[in-house]
Amino acid sequence: MTHPPKGSAAPPGAGPALPALPALPAVPPQPGPPAARPAPPARRTAFAEGAERVRAAATTEPGRLRIIGAVLALLVVAFGSVTAWQTSERAAAADDVLHRSQPLSSGAAGIYRSLADANTAASSGFLAGGQETSASRDRYEEDIRTAASGLVTAAANAEPGSSSEATIARLNRLLPEYKGLIERARTYNRQGYPVGGAYLRYANAKMQDDMLPAAEDLYTKENQRLDADYGHATPYPWAAIALGVLALAALGWAQHRTYRRTNRVLNHGLVAATAATTAALLWLAVGHTLARSGLDGSYDHGIRSLKVLHDARIASLKARGNENLSLVSRGAETVTVGGQQYDTYYHGFDENMTELGKGLTQAARLADDRAGSGPVKAAEGNMAVWKQRHAAARDEDEHGNYQQALDKVIGGKEATGACFDSVDRNLVHAIDHEQTEFRQTAGDGRDALTGLPVGAAVLAALGAAGALAGIGRRLSEYR
Repeated sequence: MTHPPKGSAAPPGAGPALPALPALPAVPPQPGPPAARPAPPARRTAFAEGAERVRAAATTEPGRLRIIGAVLALLVVAFGSVTAWQTSERAAAADDVLHRSQPLSSGAAGIYRSLADANTAASSGFLAGGQETSASRDRYEEDIRTAASGLVTAAANAEPGSSSEATIARLNRLLPEYKGLIERARTYNRQGYPVGGAYLRYANAKMQDDMLPAAEDLYTKENQRLDADYGHATPYPWAAIALGVLALAALGWAQHRTYRRTNRVLNHGLVAATAATTAALLWLAVGHTLARSGLDGSYDHGIRSLKVLHDARIASLKARGNENLSLVSRGAETVTVGGQQYDTYYHGFDENMTELGKGLTQAARLADDRAGSGPVKAAEGNMAVWKQRHAAARDEDEHGNYQQALDKVIGGKEATGACFDSVDRNLVHAIDHEQTEFRQTAGDGRDALTGLPVGAAVLAALGAAGALAGIGRRLSEYR
């Protein structure tokens, strides 16, 4: 339907004309969010890409072979590395046992023995008075020099700031004080002044209460260091052994897999890798077993015997010193035990002889050959005679026969001093024998680890190369 033009009359019969609608104003475009752009794909990490490539490679036989070769080489190299690391630590600890901690332990025992012997020699010289022999004086001076030299060595090997360093410094301070007291005692004794005996007893108290306990503490600490070195040298290298077994299992599985897929009995590369790994594992097991056996033997038949013998020798030195001082004090010092009073030095002598007897019995039980037990048995016989002669001297002293008692203590071959010298000499022979046994067995234990760290590393490198070569041979069949 068309409308009449504007301004023309409406056709007849048409209704009234409709008014024109006003034009709508133009609506400006409203601002809105920009059209969303598609987000770029997230960037994958290098690890994810690598994992994807590995998964893709694992779907093909060449890819699987490459993975197997890498794992085999990694296991063999890890086995060699851990073996080299663990055996190097044990070899170093075994060398410390032989060349550092045991000599320092013996040196600390030597310091203790030298101090105790110096105290004994000083009291023997005091009893001799103006007739002190040059041998007695030389023995005292030699003991003091030995103790001072031992303290220098111990100080050089002590860790800075350790308790051992403090103990050594204390002994270095006390040693000159003790020497000064001994010289005063000698001077007054030669002049006939009774105060000389008081100075000697004061010097002995300084030795017994301050110096010997400090030396014993140093000896204990050095023994703890020795035990720690043994503890580092003897444990089995379980991590290396486990890796070696795992590497052999993986190599066996790889060869079985190759056989099932190719019907070839041997793969030369994998066989070479297995042989190298087996050799390294056997070397590790046998070498460490021999090393452990040698070190355990050096401890059971060397260190334990040496500790007992050192303690026995120290007990004999203390007994001799108390025996001498009992005549110096002449009953001036007493101790109450169980409600009864005893002469301090006679009571100390009895305790020391008990310790000596126990030590000799234990040393005889630990000795594993006649060369070791012989001197100990001889020392037991000397001790029995010493106790008899001491009882006779004590009886003379208690009855007021001082000179007769003195002759039985510091006289000639029939005196207790001869028995003490025999006990000390036999103990020295026993200590020397056990020291030799220790060096031999500990050296054998250390030598069993010689070359093992380097050899294991070389064999592992050869094993890894063999594994890669064997897998490479299979890969070449796909080219």
